[in-house]
Order: sequence, then C-alpha cells, then structure tokens
Amino acid sequence: MDKETAKSTILQLTSDINYHNELYYQKSNPEISDFDFDMMLEKLIALEEKFPEFRFPDSPSQRVGGTITKSFNTVRHQIPMLSLGNTYSPQELSDFDKRIAKGLGESTYSYVCELKFDGVAISIIYENGLLVQAATRGDGQYGDDITANIKTIRNIPLRLKTEQPPAKIEVRGEVFMPISVFKKLNEERLEQGSVALANPRNTTSGTLKMQDSSVVAARKLSCFIYTLYIDDQETNTHLENNKLLSSWGLPISPTYQHCASINEVLAYTTEWEQKRLKLDFDTDGVVVKINEMAHRSLLGNTSKSPRWAIAYKYKAEHARTQLESISYQVGRTGAITPVANLKPVLLAGTTVKRASLHNANEIERLNLREDDYVFIEKGGEIIPKITRVDLQSRPKSSKPVEFPTTCPECSTKLIRAEGEAVHYCPNENGCPPQIMGRMAHFIQRNAMDIDSMGEQTIKLLYENNLVKNPADLYDLTSNQIINLDNFKERSTENLLVGIAASKELPFERVLYALGIRFVGRTVAERLVAHFGHIDAIIQADYEELISAPEIGDKIAQSLIAYFSQESNIKIINRLRAAGLQFESQPDESESTTQVLKGKTFVVSGVFKNFSRDELKANIKLHGGKVVSSISAKLDYVVAGDNMGPSKKEKAMALNISIINEDEFVKLTQT
Repeated sequence: MDKETAKSTILQLTSDINYHNELYYQKSNPEISDFDFDMMLEKLIALEEKFPEFRFPDSPSQRVGGTITKSFNTVRHQIPMLSLGNTYSPQELSDFDKRIAKGLGESTYSYVCELKFDGVAISIIYENGLLVQAATRGDGQYGDDITANIKTIRNIPLRLKTEQPPAKIEVRGEVFMPISVFKKLNEERLEQGSVALANPRNTTSGTLKMQDSSVVAARKLSCFIYTLYIDDQETNTHLENNKLLSSWGLPISPTYQHCASINEVLAYTTEWEQKRLKLDFDTDGVVVKINEMAHRSLLGNTSKSPRWAIAYKYKAEHARTQLESISYQVGRTGAITPVANLKPVLLAGTTVKRASLHNANEIERLNLREDDYVFIEKGGEIIPKITRVDLQSRPKSSKPVEFPTTCPECSTKLIRAEGEAVHYCPNENGCPPQIMGRMAHFIQRNAMDIDSMGEQTIKLLYENNLVKNPADLYDLTSNQIINLDNFKERSTENLLVGIAASKELPFERVLYALGIRFVGRTVAERLVAHFGHIDAIIQADYEELISAPEIGDKIAQSLIAYFSQESNIKIINRLRAAGLQFESQPDESESTTQVLKGKTFVVSGVFKNFSRDELKANIKLHGGKVVSSISAKLDYVVAGDNMGPSKKEKAMALNISIINEDEFVKLTQT
C-alpha cells in the first residue's frame, strides 16, 4: 500500500470508528457488533504502525492506551476547582434560595438541577478543538496530569465535533465507573481468586492513578461534563452551555432540568431520590446551580466554594453493628483522635470496620459505652461515622468509655485548651507519631515534594536515629542510608537527589512545610507575599501579623507561639544554612510596574471593559494584592454594575475607597 492510499484509509477508518464510537457510548444505539468494531480498530492500529507519520493526535488508537507514566506531573488549574457547600434538608435548600434572592436583589433568576455523580472530578483542556491536557482536581489549586489515562475513556472526544473550534476551552466533569462495569470487573476478579473491589467510586479513583494507560482503557470508565470555561463566551446561561457542549460531542448527563423556582428544585430532588437508584452509575445527591452566568459573577465565590451553587445530599444508608474497642491515634499536631473498632458490617457496598469518634465531646454526646451496639452511616456515602447508640440492646455489663489522661504513645499527660474539644499531647519534640507526622508533612508533594521518600522511609530513618526533625534530612549521607533495609546504591542516590532538589522550591512551600498550626498553603502564600522574608515574619508582633491580608487572630497567635520556641528557630536556621529558600523571589516577568505595591483590592460586580479575572490580573501585574472579603485593612473596592449591596454598605461604613474601572485604570497609570 502506498502512502497516499494508507493516509486515505487511515482517515476513513478514523471517521468510521468515531462514528460508531459515538453511537455506542453517547447514544446507546450501536449499528455494528463489538467484534466488527474491534476489527476496524486493529486495522487502524496496524496501518499506523506501518505508517507512523499518519498517526494523528486524535486517532481512536489513543484510546487503547499503552502509555506508561512513571509519575504524574503536577499542573496548576488556571481557575481553581472549588468544592461545593452541602445541604441535607429541604429547609436548608430554601435558606440557600433566600441567600440567592438577597444577593441578587430585584433580579429574576432560575436554577439548573443536575444529579451529583459519585466519581472523580476532572478538568480537560482543548486547544483548537484538540484534547491537550486532562488533570485531577487535586487540592483545587494543583492536580495531577492524567491526560494519557483520560484519552482512554471512550465517550470523551479527542477532537471536538465542530469545524470552527474555539482557540481554547476548559471543561470540567466527573469520571465514573458504571455499576454494570464494576460488577463485571468484580466477578472477573473473584474468578481469578482476587479480592473484590470496594465500590465504583474508589475503583475509579484508583484506576485514574494507574501508570499503565492500557489497564485504564480496560476498566471502561465513563464521564459526564457539567462545566464550560471559554474566553469571549457568547452564551448567557448554563442551559446554553450544555447545548454547546453537546453539539461539540461532549457527554452531558440527560438528567439535568431547568427549574424556574425553588419549589421546582425541591420537586426535582424528591423525584430523583428513588429514581436515581435505577441508573447505571452512583449518585449521592443533586447539584443546584444558578442558570444565568451574569448572576454567577455577581454572587461570586468564597475561598472554598461558589455562592451560586450548592449540593443537596440524600440521606446516607445506615447499618447496625457492635463496638469492639476504641483505639487512640496521635496526629502530627499532637491531637488525640479516638477511633471506634467495629464488628465488620456491610454498608453502601463496602465493609466497615472502623469509624472516627473525633474527640471526647463526641463520645460524651453519643453516650457511648464499651460493647455498645451502634448505628453507623457514611457521610456523603464515603466516610463512616457513628450516628447513635442502640440503647435497647445495651449490655448490662457495659461501662462508660473513659478518655485517656496520658498519651498512648509516650505516656505524657494530655492537655485540653479551654474552649477546645480536642485533647493534645504536649510532648511535640519527644512523641514519635508527632515527630514522624511533621516529617511526613514536610516531605509531602504540596510541601517540599521530596522524591523517593514516603512515610515508610521517614519511619525507617527515625527508628535508626538518623532524623528527628526536617533539618536532619539535609545532613544525611550516602553511608548512613545505604545500610538501611531495602536501600541500595541507586535508591540511595535517588533519595539524596530528591532532598537536594527540594532546596530550589520557593519560600511559600518551605513555610507551609514547617507545619505551623493554621498555616495552610493559602495562608503561607499570603504571609510570603506580605512580608517577603522569614526574618520579617519571625520579628512581626501581633498587630503587624494581623495587618497582613486574611491573617486573623488564631493564625497570628499560632505564629507567635511557634517562633517563640528556640527549638523551632534552630531548625529554621539549620534549614537556611542547608540552602532552603526563606525569601520570596519576585517574578519580574509577570510584573509590569509596582504602582499598586502595598495596596489591597476587592473586585465586585460586572464591568464593561474588563472581566473580573482580567481586573484581578491587572492588580497583580502592577504589584497590588487581591483579597476576597472587605475589612478595615482593605484599600480599595473596584465596583462594577450590580455590586452586592451588603458589600457596598460595609465598604462605606469602613470608609474604604470605592472606585470604578476607569478610576482603577488611572491608578495604574500614576
């Protein structure tokens, strides 16, 4: 076969396979047998192997898998993947509607209801119609690049069905394993003598993390898309977005419904509570969203979730079992967490053996006693928890549970701060779980991301008296490591290279890695942006700390307590001497001027010449900071049309300058 004929045949096979793929996976109306489909695909693969120059990026052969990924790259989401707030009753949904009405004033609004799929959230980017990147949600800011695995999912198009695709779009959705596929997979595993998998959701999550995409392809995952982000968006509603996504060949769940009022929303949740159980995929609730895009912009987001959407969760399944014992775990902060060890019981498709009891207050609230029979459920149908005690079955010999007074690991007397529910072990420098927990936090991906090191390695190093704190990691030598169990020359070298590479990570990652109480990733970024240097943070007093954007009382007190300990200062000085970054490095490529340096802004409303994201980017480009809430520390509110009245009133009450977009432009030009 000559090249021209091969190219023509490959293009025709690609077109035919895509056509039959859509009929099978999107429309459930196949025209040919699975055998005929497989023969077409094998012919295409054979031709592409013979003529690799005609193996195009959107070829159906990509769905077979075969890519081996040694590790997943981390990608930053251009728009954070926020989580939804949860509600569990019709009254809470009505309260949500009242908040919407208050936020939108006199505006007319409507909702779109969609089933909440019990799967794994993903983000997919298409450029000029071609799928170029797919990533997990991760922590909302950063996720894993799983493009090779996502390409194996048959109902996700590798190229959009349009002759004039947009330059770039991002879509978001949920990957899931159909119940029928899950059952068949478990039948096969049991026949092979393997252990059955727990549930479709966990199986989906584990499958997407597999490093061999051919295995992912064999698992026959599916997907529904429910969000579209596009520059210069011409659609005005979520309904219009769904129609656009569907026209491009993206899979949209047919279960969504436009609701003109909260009463129609409540009717939808009632209709689907039992109806959903007949579907071939798991759901655990309903997502309620504002339909109009302009209203979404007006309502905005909190730091964690959108104000214009909420998840209504159906009541979880219950089971009854017996409490066998309670064990007490020590976390990296010294917090003591009681865990109920239960007689194994099947609940929502999984065998439950343990459930967190959270703290002494929860044990007291439940009136829990030894050997009690208890009712358990899964919060969000995932996390087991004890809801109540079966008092009628309580053994006469049962005794009240006594919370320990000393640490179960180091026997130090526990403390409990006034107003707090949690008991703590104060022996932070001598309690093994705390030491190893802080070390595990220090090396994790979102912190120092030390390659070739995990919790087992930390435990091994600790038990051999090689590390007691993070600074000890940077003193390790090849001779010390190579003599440990399971370590050889290559693994030793990899570990030392990973430790050395961590020295290049930016200051905010180092600050987060220190594990200071209440200092998460976002807080660490805020502190670094405000103070710029570790010495400035160490020397800052309470008033200086709370003057930083979004730094409140608890965080300030925690920072002061941490830096007042000489042992912590010694560790920081050792880390600094080892070469870790303790000073922010300004990115000059992303900054045009510094005319807004030291100024903080809130952006609210709808604008004529900018999108809200463009305004925020402009503020940062000129050295300013963007925060989400109005406080006395704020300098300006950039206000557009339909700015929330409560925000405006609060800004005026605090005498904060309220400027429009034209006045903002003048500020950047001074």
